[in-house]
Amino acid sequence: MSVEAWLLIIGGILLAMGFTAQFMRRLPITNAMMYLAVGFLIGPTVLHLFHFNPLKESAVLERITEMAVILSLFTAGLKMPVPVKLREWRFPLLLGFASMAVTAAIIAGFGFWALGLPLGAAVLLGGVLAPTDPVLARDVQVRHPGDRDGLRFGLTCEAGINDGSAFPVIMLGLGLMGLHEIGGGWRWVLVDVAWATGAGIALGIVCGWLLARLVWELHRRKEGLHLIDNFLGLGLISAVYGASLMIHAYGFLAVFAAAVALRHTEFQLAARAVEQGKEQAEGAGDEPDADVDDPPTSGVTDRSLFFKEQLEHFSEIVLILIIGGTLFLNSWNLPAVLLALFVFLVARPMGVLLTTLISSEPARNRLMAGWFGIRGIGSLFYLMYAIQHGLPEDLALQLIELVLIVVTLSIVLHGVTVKPLMAWYARQNGEQH
Repeated sequence: MSVEAWLLIIGGILLAMGFTAQFMRRLPITNAMMYLAVGFLIGPTVLHLFHFNPLKESAVLERITEMAVILSLFTAGLKMPVPVKLREWRFPLLLGFASMAVTAAIIAGFGFWALGLPLGAAVLLGGVLAPTDPVLARDVQVRHPGDRDGLRFGLTCEAGINDGSAFPVIMLGLGLMGLHEIGGGWRWVLVDVAWATGAGIALGIVCGWLLARLVWELHRRKEGLHLIDNFLGLGLISAVYGASLMIHAYGFLAVFAAAVALRHTEFQLAARAVEQGKEQAEGAGDEPDADVDDPPTSGVTDRSLFFKEQLEHFSEIVLILIIGGTLFLNSWNLPAVLLALFVFLVARPMGVLLTTLISSEPARNRLMAGWFGIRGIGSLFYLMYAIQHGLPEDLALQLIELVLIVVTLSIVLHGVTVKPLMAWYARQNGEQH
């Protein structure tokens, strides 16, 4: 399909969604399901106007999905509630690390025993399908900065964490197939787990803190100074991700941590300024009128968030159209469908429920989190990453078929259930949904 036709289709979708946004909100389906339907229509399933071959175009798809995930992780990080308190992060940290690892192990077991995959390929499959997706899970994520709902916070933070914490599983799978050096297991533990994870988080925190402090000082020293906050946000993403790759750290974790640190530092600086203003007002005998518990945080976070969300929406449309354009009717097979049902109904719920027992989160939230493990763009990235690292063609074709069916069914099944379940959840919490 020509570039002109692609532009026409994407432009038509954007116009249609823009004019029908209010109507779409009343339908029991998600935007992602609409994009997928268009992809099926113009792809080989119906009209066969185009066909995207993930194996031949794995390098291109790897880069597209990589950029989409990075943008989504940064946007999610900017929405995290502040200030960051460890006791509030216990549930999402368990989801992002422990639940991901247990879910990956369960899926790997299914791949090895039920699908007959070699051990390395089964572990790789577990790493590809265990992380939840930050791009497609918008309907269950925090709705705005400051949204402190426990379930939405947990799912958003989990998606930000486990797209990086799954990398060690991917590297282990590649290592077991001889495609990555794991040094008898010790190199994998020290480098792929400890160093890459810790260095990525530390790098992101430091860079986010530095940018927030720099922007704050510039505004403090020169009132009315105009900065292009969208460029600052994109620059932070690019610099952090590039630096993390140079030091062999996990860039996804670094970008998410940078966004969280940026917002947290902006909040702290604003709160400190409000507190100082109160002290000055009290010293002068005036009545302070600011609330330090909810200080204004006008900075890079607030002024760049909208732009990042629009880029995220655009990438979502393109990638879901591509997914629809990869599947033929005969792509659907029983092993792939059984794998999807196993992931949604067994692996994900077991992974969540077993590892969050020590959290203080209500059982309702834990059960909801067990269902809403949405698979999507992140899984495609990891699979393309493995293909680019020498995954044998026969295994690559088998895993492509399995993963695409799981992602497609996730878009449909989670998309059908998200609005009624989240509406029920809001009623249980006495919210206006």
